[in-house]
Amino acid sequence: MISRLGVGGGLGCALAQAQRAGAVPAAPAPPAAGTLAPTGGAQAAGAGRDQGNDILIKALEIQQWHTALGDIADVHQIRYTSAPRHRPPNPTAPGAKNPLIIHAMTFVPKNIDKAKKQPLIVFAHQGIHSDFGHDYEYGVVRSLVEQGYSVIGPDYRGSTGYGGGFYNEIDYGGLEVEDVFQARAWMLENYSFLDEKRVGMIGWSHGGMITLMNILLHPGAYAVAYAGVPVTDLVLRLGYHDPSYQAIFSAPQHIGKTVQGDIQEYLKRSPITYADKLETPLLIHGNTNDEDVNVIEVQRFVAALKAAGKNFEYKIYDNAPGGHEFGRLDTKLAQESRRDVYRFLAKYLKPERPVN
Repeated sequence: MISRLGVGGGLGCALAQAQRAGAVPAAPAPPAAGTLAPTGGAQAAGAGRDQGNDILIKALEIQQWHTALGDIADVHQIRYTSAPRHRPPNPTAPGAKNPLIIHAMTFVPKNIDKAKKQPLIVFAHQGIHSDFGHDYEYGVVRSLVEQGYSVIGPDYRGSTGYGGGFYNEIDYGGLEVEDVFQARAWMLENYSFLDEKRVGMIGWSHGGMITLMNILLHPGAYAVAYAGVPVTDLVLRLGYHDPSYQAIFSAPQHIGKTVQGDIQEYLKRSPITYADKLETPLLIHGNTNDEDVNVIEVQRFVAALKAAGKNFEYKIYDNAPGGHEFGRLDTKLAQESRRDVYRFLAKYLKPERPVN
């Protein structure tokens, strides 16, 4: 394992996992009776997906959240509003500028002292067109709650489980970042015991990218952040992924152009563009055999932070078993990796029961 400090220059549903594991969406299933019609025209990305099946899976995941965490946390599914749709089919139609409604899961420990200010974690889920309900997320949230953190896990625009219309609201690196930022605001507005100065954010893969965009675009809003195997440079990333992956971004209802057609738009959605804005204490993990987010992305982002004279910490693991998923498995190495994350968070957030 390569470990350095960068200072300045120097139990979810098996069906759900089968459909939505990893950072890349599953191939569309044939349409089924009762499928909800997506917006964005006949070529919409969700046009061939069984959205009814996704809605059923989501309901099972919510039930699983209550089963997995209900003994130690008050568990709720909540809704809040975020920015309007980024590309409404008819911009002049009534309601075209209405805020988009976002769903999220919230977890408040049952045994914390609410007479004192307490820390909050915002947890961005992985995956394009995925949702908050992967197997490892149940375990991570339980660990966080046991330490004394309240947690919110938003299903930002483009997430599965809410029909074709919401699925096709995807805005990678764009308004989805605002959706997650508004999750932070909702928790602080609704729970007076939460400390606005002790809010952290975490995420792996695409969730790591959203974490980075949140702290870079909203300096001062977070006390600490962790980004595991994060996407950091869309221009580079789309250069080494295949055309089917590239097509997700260039679809009419999404960015609508290829990288070659609008490099600046893709750079605008990339954390590396804002490396010089880092103010938040940050830990990054990467892996040399990552088959999804090539380690070059992480290395380039680290280099950009160093060039900007930023203080941060990072570890690049050497051929860690599991590749892209190495830090989210049920292995000793993954557990050690997560303990490092928890210790890093605790330095800044001061939970009631930090890990040793």
